[in-house]
Amino acid sequence: MTATFTLVDSLALGDLQVFLGRAARVDEGSVRLIGGAGVLAVYVSVLHPAGLLDQSPTVLGLRTFALASKDEFDAVVPVRSLLARIESAAEESADTVGEPVAVRLPMSVTTVTWAAITPPRGGWVAIDSVPSAVLEEAARAGIDEVAEAIPTGTGEALVHKVRTEVWGRPLDEPDYIPAGAGFAAVSLGFLGDDEAASIYESGAWTRLTTKRGHVLVKRRAWSVAR
Repeated sequence: MTATFTLVDSLALGDLQVFLGRAARVDEGSVRLIGGAGVLAVYVSVLHPAGLLDQSPTVLGLRTFALASKDEFDAVVPVRSLLARIESAAEESADTVGEPVAVRLPMSVTTVTWAAITPPRGGWVAIDSVPSAVLEEAARAGIDEVAEAIPTGTGEALVHKVRTEVWGRPLDEPDYIPAGAGFAAVSLGFLGDDEAASIYESGAWTRLTTKRGHVLVKRRAWSVAR
């Protein structure tokens, strides 16, 4: 596996740093990086099941970045470690604006269950759209509900239970999208003013797409296409 990846310039590096910083505030775990054909796909988890009996939906955030090389790799690394490597790369490239920037990959981890599930790359069918205001309202209401339900010092199991109940709850419309998708879109900075998120379906996955990124939701294998 490649030990580095190279972004096209420092602007892309800064964009990646912002995205990962937001993701780390939601989940300080790991990030999955898939490189190939000149594109880096960066997946982060917002919500995922804690075990086989957990009914939590899987909600992932995705951003893509142009690579300056054609290297192919698939790595799962700690998000904080990657952010530290990015910070070092930013300092080293401060005087080379517009030039490609290489980032060293941290040591891979192999115990991240959600990273074993790969969303489809193709076969997406456009089915609907949802206004940003609907997603933002669901996110804000859920954040308040979670904060009220979880006192300081609450155990991890109860925290996960509350988060599952709140973020697994469907939107009023469309009712096949969980509130956690709104939380992901807001937390990762994917929403803009007066913008609607386009909704696509592929197999057991639903994707919400804006100009700023993608939210991927894994649900039961039934189709919502009309």
